[in-house]
Amino acid sequence: MKFKLDPVADEKIERLLSQMTLEEKIGQMSQVRHFDDISPEDIQTKFIGSVIHTQGPVPGKNAEEWQEKFTELQKQALSTRLQIPLLFGVDAVHGQNTYEGATIFPHNIGLGAAGNLDLVEQAAAITAIESKATGFNWVFSPCVAIPMNEKWGRVYEAFSESTELTTKLTEASIKGHQEKNGNMGVMATAKHFIGDGATDFGKEGGITSLSREEIIERLLPPYQAAVDSGVASIMVSFNSLDGQPMHAHKELITDLLKVQLGFDGIVVSDWKAYSRFGQNDIIKAGIDMVMAVDGDLDGFQEGVKNGVLDGSIPEERINDAVRRILRQKFRFGLFENPFPDKSLVNQIGIPEHRAVARQAVRESLVLLKNKNQALPLKPNSKIVVVGPFANNSGLQSGGWTVNWQGTTENYQGATTLLEGIQKFSQSEVKYDAEGKADIEDVDVAVIVVGENPYAEFFGDIDGEMNLFQLTLTEEHQNLINAYTEKGIKTVVVLISGRPLVVTPQIEQSDAFVAAWLPGSEGDGVAEVLFGLFDFKGKLPHSWPKSVEDFQGKFGPNFWEESIQPLFPLGFGLTYQAENLNE
Repeated sequence: MKFKLDPVADEKIERLLSQMTLEEKIGQMSQVRHFDDISPEDIQTKFIGSVIHTQGPVPGKNAEEWQEKFTELQKQALSTRLQIPLLFGVDAVHGQNTYEGATIFPHNIGLGAAGNLDLVEQAAAITAIESKATGFNWVFSPCVAIPMNEKWGRVYEAFSESTELTTKLTEASIKGHQEKNGNMGVMATAKHFIGDGATDFGKEGGITSLSREEIIERLLPPYQAAVDSGVASIMVSFNSLDGQPMHAHKELITDLLKVQLGFDGIVVSDWKAYSRFGQNDIIKAGIDMVMAVDGDLDGFQEGVKNGVLDGSIPEERINDAVRRILRQKFRFGLFENPFPDKSLVNQIGIPEHRAVARQAVRESLVLLKNKNQALPLKPNSKIVVVGPFANNSGLQSGGWTVNWQGTTENYQGATTLLEGIQKFSQSEVKYDAEGKADIEDVDVAVIVVGENPYAEFFGDIDGEMNLFQLTLTEEHQNLINAYTEKGIKTVVVLISGRPLVVTPQIEQSDAFVAAWLPGSEGDGVAEVLFGLFDFKGKLPHSWPKSVEDFQGKFGPNFWEESIQPLFPLGFGLTYQAENLNE
């Protein structure tokens, strides 16, 4: 939905601007957490424009208390001289994933595998409803990066390595977030502008050495689509381009994004950007709202004020930022309806929402191998389910689930793959969590392996944390070995945020399924394994063949024509495939 110019709102914005002090303008540009960064009176005295909820203390024990917390803060904002309401933002990247009990969708890589525009729009619309139900009017989603190296710890946040597919799904996601049956949803955010997934060697916040032509051709189309779709905000990336931080890159933020692409919404910084990336340089480059967190607030407000007073920051740059912020507050109805909608609370995690998430799970699964009709599972077969990932909703959901780095525990309202298999099986299902049980009297072993949850730089491979690898851990390889060595038919389900090098494990298994990070509806995986639905998913990324192929800046299958993938972009078998038994 591309917004039309609203002369009445523009007149109100200019009237407000003419009344604002410099301190009030800078306050509108300030985004803080509802804990740690501020005391309650700071909303009024520092004229805060936005509040973010992220890792840390939750606003309350339930959705009603979350709403009450944000209502209290909103009342403080409305008691100021100009009565400008607050924006409340949250990283709701696969559902309202900060609230336990919400509907959690597959991460974007799974939605990319599904490739279903209507489904992506529905998922975004449900995310908007459940985010509003917990008090938010702004979400930092979708991520529209083009991942170019599996070593990057945020591959799963993006839809695909395909620019064309990413562009289409971006449009659907923004429409779903911002418009529901003609009614306003929440502000969406396309991120991270630009080059976040295209850094050399897949390093989070690293250097993007692509040429300007490559950036325009491969990375820019989803942002153009986002702007054309009326996206409310765009978040800037941690990476560097042309020897300078993206946050301070005026040529790309102002000249390209705002002027050439015509973006009239809010350009928001990423975490603690003011102190990290040149302080006032980021404002002069075109950043409109700053995450002034972790002690940045006072330094940001004072620094920008001094910059305007000494002439190093033109006040018109400040006015432009505030216009953009006020424009979205008017467009999304905050002046008329500043408080959370209590009637939405009972829609969090409802069966209708979970049914859409379960459909997304089913359509996201990619069948990479199926020998001797190992799949579909037969309801009367004797089945053993193997591995801790089979019975843990936290492990199956990945990062940005309940906590920033995810959780390794079961969480409220979710179903696991084991529960799904038990639900659809007509025979006893055995469970071998560690792969060490003395079990041989079974027809098939469903072995669930994968990556532990991670988010951002924690998930980088060969990064500063160095916690992850391109292959399965030895422990998970042994889960598969334990049953193939017994001669038992094996179906391997991979839970991961990216394609991994699993060539030996694919060769030794009878069937192999890429399940990505399915979220709260683990039983959706079981529905497809039992043949209640066919496989529909197609690879949103080409699948790497060997660790040795990862020598260059980018993934081995991205631009190196001499390196052939194990499976190409778009590959995926079905139960009806002619080569099913090969």
